[in-house]
Amino acid sequence: MLARNRWFIVLSFVLAVSGVAHAAALTTAACLACHNVMPKELVDAKLFQSSVHSALGCTACHSDVKAFPHTPAPKEVACGTCHGGIEVDYSQSVHATFWGKEKKLNYPACLECHGNAHAILAKTDAKSPVYPLNLPRTCGRCHGSPEMARRYGITNVYELYIGSIHGFALTQDGLLVAASCASCHGAHRILSTNDPQSRTYRTNVPATCGSCHAGIEALYFEGVHGKALKAGSASAAVCTDCHTVHQIARVQTADWQTRTVATCGNCHKERLHSYRDTFHGQVTALGFVATARCWSCHESHRVLPPSDPKSSIAPQNLVPTCGNCHQGATTGFITFEPHPNPHDCALNPTLYYAALAMNLLLLSVFAFFGLHTLLWLVRSWSARNHNSAASESGRPQ
Repeated sequence: MLARNRWFIVLSFVLAVSGVAHAAALTTAACLACHNVMPKELVDAKLFQSSVHSALGCTACHSDVKAFPHTPAPKEVACGTCHGGIEVDYSQSVHATFWGKEKKLNYPACLECHGNAHAILAKTDAKSPVYPLNLPRTCGRCHGSPEMARRYGITNVYELYIGSIHGFALTQDGLLVAASCASCHGAHRILSTNDPQSRTYRTNVPATCGSCHAGIEALYFEGVHGKALKAGSASAAVCTDCHTVHQIARVQTADWQTRTVATCGNCHKERLHSYRDTFHGQVTALGFVATARCWSCHESHRVLPPSDPKSSIAPQNLVPTCGNCHQGATTGFITFEPHPNPHDCALNPTLYYAALAMNLLLLSVFAFFGLHTLLWLVRSWSARNHNSAASESGRPQ
């Protein structure tokens, strides 16, 4: 109590010297005259002056503080007083739900991302926690913490993102245009991926990715996958099915190209099986990059059926498509079957009967030599028993 009274006397003196009466309206200078020196309620004057709120003054946020002394303690600051639209967005987010259950601190959840209450910087300031170069690390404080992932069931994605093409471009190359957390999830109205209004909800993913990759988005919606998605197909492939969610790699790497054939096979299992029977598939299995894969023939994003005249695998377009790798390809060259199926007589009659004949030949060979081996085994056992009987009787063998 004595220490508190001592502080009260000191602060009263400071205010008196600064020419501020106890009942007078408080200015920023008057507030900082005390709070720049008080240990428990310390406000760094230099940091505050550099913040986006410095021009508003202290009482713009602490509106219940009218004069000195201000007891009881000021109420919790309501950021929504000025940022009403953002408050509405935030109130609908997964973070608001979490904060409502776990609120244990005496300041708004806004500060968890925006930092020091009295030193909030513009998002364009390189020192701000929400500046694009700093945002992954800010989000990673929770979404890169194994402890937080364990306690609250959130995904530990920070390391996956940092190692991705987006994370590398942002944090290593310093490209501010590279996608960061907010680019995909939004800034304040961050919704669960299971929410149909979420930017990361399955049917919304192409539009979200398309906010940066506009050309790719247009090609995607021209193709069968995009058309199926628009038609309401829940199983239609979207960007994340092929490129993953956070660990997005450069498509030019050998690792990505050799693995992604199997990615297409997640949906097109029969096509994957038949592809692996071909020279292209077997060379791919050996790890070679310079060979045809799914997108070499079908394109990457504008995947069209062969019945579409614009399709790269339409009959009239097969020569130039094959010619991309095989210079001088002719009409005879394109008779090669890229997806041979020896079990489909209607699709591949020659292959079907050739495979049938080969299987019958193999069965005949195995049956003949199997029977031969069995008869030889019977003869051997018979001869052995005969010799044993002769030996026991003393007769010459």
